[in-house]
Amino acid sequence: MANMAEGFDGRSTQEFIRFLGYAFRSATEVQSHLYVALDQSYLMKDEFEDLYQQAVEAKKLINGFIRYLRKAAT
Repeated sequence: MANMAEGFDGRSTQEFIRFLGYAFRSATEVQSHLYVALDQSYLMKDEFEDLYQQAVEAKKLINGFIRYLRKAAT
């Protein structure tokens, strides 16, 4: 979320899109950390799956927003 806020304040659509890309990759990092948490037994399998799916959904929303902004910029 912080990446999106920072990009929004960038004063250009291209800058915003760039920071949305950072947000997308940060969500991928979260997914990676979830695997570590599962492997270390910090999470149960059902908790892992729920949180992982939330990250998948967040990435879909971010990607959709990027597509929208690119289309709107043309």
